[in-house]
Amino acid sequence: MMATKPVDFRRGAEGLAALVRETMRSDPFSGAVYVFRAKRADRMKLIYWDGTGVCLFAKRLEDGKFRWPNVQDGAMRLSAAEFSALLEGLDWRRAHAAGETPAPIQPG
Repeated sequence: MMATKPVDFRRGAEGLAALVRETMRSDPFSGAVYVFRAKRADRMKLIYWDGTGVCLFAKRLEDGKFRWPNVQDGAMRLSAAEFSALLEGLDWRRAHAAGETPAPIQPG
């Protein structure tokens, strides 16, 4: 699950878990990976429950920016291929699983 609105990047794992509950209306202990973006498009944080505790992962691109959806309230689901592309700094909208035909990208 990816939050589409930037969050305060001073938040740690507990603060982001609270956002998962309050704004995404989801369970941070479900085992799903939750992706958060900073105002700067070159930073992201992920949290997930590994069965023993909440894990926090942060990434800042040295060159370039992550491709984020338009800023809005809410969250969106990413496929494994889309998530992998996002994490690598690629255009996740072009990612698709083997055998699938990607949907056309809308301008904007």
